[in-house]
Amino acid sequence: MPADAQVILDRSDTLRSELGGSFRDRMVEALYQNAQRVASRSVRATGAGKWDFDQRVDRLVTSRWLGLPLMLLLLGAVFWVTILGANVPSQMLASALFAVEGAAAAWFESLGAPWWLTGFVWHGVFRGLAWVVSVMLPPMAIFFPVFTILEDLGYLPRVAFNLDWLFRRAGAHGKQALTMAMGFGCNAAGVTSTRIIDSPRERLLAILTNNFVPCNGRFPTLIMLAVIFVAASFPPAVASFAAAGAVVGVVLLGVAFTLAVSWALSRTVLSGEASAFTLELPPYRRPSFLRILYTSLIDRTIFVLGRAMLTAAPAGAVIWLLANIEVGGAGLSTHAIRALGPLGEAVGLDGVILLAYVIAIPANEIVVPTMLMCYLGGSMMMDVTTYEQIRAVLVDQHGWTLLTAVNLMLFSLLHNPCATTILTIWKETRSPRWTALGAIMPLAIAFLVCLLTAQASRLLL
Repeated sequence: MPADAQVILDRSDTLRSELGGSFRDRMVEALYQNAQRVASRSVRATGAGKWDFDQRVDRLVTSRWLGLPLMLLLLGAVFWVTILGANVPSQMLASALFAVEGAAAAWFESLGAPWWLTGFVWHGVFRGLAWVVSVMLPPMAIFFPVFTILEDLGYLPRVAFNLDWLFRRAGAHGKQALTMAMGFGCNAAGVTSTRIIDSPRERLLAILTNNFVPCNGRFPTLIMLAVIFVAASFPPAVASFAAAGAVVGVVLLGVAFTLAVSWALSRTVLSGEASAFTLELPPYRRPSFLRILYTSLIDRTIFVLGRAMLTAAPAGAVIWLLANIEVGGAGLSTHAIRALGPLGEAVGLDGVILLAYVIAIPANEIVVPTMLMCYLGGSMMMDVTTYEQIRAVLVDQHGWTLLTAVNLMLFSLLHNPCATTILTIWKETRSPRWTALGAIMPLAIAFLVCLLTAQASRLLL
């Protein structure tokens, strides 16, 4: 390289270090201001008042003081509609599918099929599929259309605008706010949505941290714990609000971990210069009904549910085999619980909980019925009936405490992604290294946080 060229490069490196972190923002702002001056001299605007409505709304939803509170209220409303609206359809769907299971198992028995074949096919594989479909389909069929309405309306770019400064300080991209929001419905869908981020480094940051927002498969566990341990401590009139507040608190904690881990990764294995984020807020528009139906139900709900079913079928088979194959006079599940017991107790949980999460790697929806099966000594996943009955099993019969509930909430929030999400990370990155990191890193963080919480609780109490 010529000496003069090297001098120029060295000088440019020196000047670059003196520009400051806000140089790109100031440069983009100057470009837009110059473009606005040129346009104002060259173009005559007619009907300038037609965007007054958009500007007035944006003064509220993108306000420095009101933008984030309004966003949290809207997010809470979306969760409330999803949880409230999914309860009855989920129960009806579960009842219908379990009725099919019973009839099919009886038909197998009438044909003279051996008990193990009937149990493996219908009480194992089919019941695992039934749990995933009944728990995932109704919430996704509500959440994704509502989310798509906000997307079609033009509100989601405002969410990215409001959260851009947080993600920028964490070394990530403002559009990661959109992919994080998509993860509330399904982390696999959240990973896929990172395609909207152009920078490979920042897209990888969004992929690796999307797991820290709870998907709808984790909400049954979080809601159960909030109702049994949090709501029970409040008067009936405010119990539901207390439970909802606890779930929202867990969600906000997940956002905090997303930002913290993004900050750590952006300064270590994914260090690099942040890309400029120029966001042009689109005008508000009337949502298209047909587009919403196709995007939310076909392109998202059916796609994600299909992947979940592919991974849930083997999980149901494994659960049945562990419960029904005996070695040394005890089932394999009993041996696994004993082996995992010391580790579970060290982190404020127990062997049953850890076994349930090992089995639930294909689908988080089966955590609760698997735990109940192990506690009650059943030969198949148990049907969840009422919270009072669950509380009797967990608290009265097996000694769960508030520490167990808190650590299970933390573990449910932070643990490794499900098999569907891991498969999606592989498809998006095509890298064994990043896929392994995306699977192992959250699990390590979950164990570390639960260990610290358990030890701190034992020292203080």
